[in-house]
Amino acid sequence: MRYFLIDRVTELVVGERVRGIKNVTLSDDILNDHFPDYPIMPGALIIEAAAQLAGFLLEVTFNTGDDPIVRALLAQVSRAKFHDTSGPGDCLDIAITIDSLLKSAARVSTEVKVGDRKIMTGLLMFVMKKIESDRLHEQRRYLYKLWTRDLKTRIDLR
Repeated sequence: MRYFLIDRVTELVVGERVRGIKNVTLSDDILNDHFPDYPIMPGALIIEAAAQLAGFLLEVTFNTGDDPIVRALLAQVSRAKFHDTSGPGDCLDIAITIDSLLKSAARVSTEVKVGDRKIMTGLLMFVMKKIESDRLHEQRRYLYKLWTRDLKTRIDLR
């Protein structure tokens, strides 16, 4: 099973912030067992969705010019707090803001909401690593192109 947990990027300011959505549906395999008669999106997958969106923001921020391509690897989750649950029919609105950037690392804040209901907040730390894999780079370009197809902001998808 693949976990691509972003359906669309709705806002992007490279180097600052990104916003995207994940639609929670009964066709998400994990909801069949989590939990029978009371399906909710697992907290770990909400964090993963936020990490995927944050990784996108960091990769379009770091991968400019002729420098080697680096990929964002989640290194630490801290202060993750779940305020409510989400389930089938919910649209997770995921907001990521860069708190700090170093040469090869970054920290971001995340907030996940469904409408006005706060679902999760937390801090995510990433390391930026050069990975020699044409297949990985091709996959990321493909995903990022799908996620951003409706954005008016022009970005370099390296």
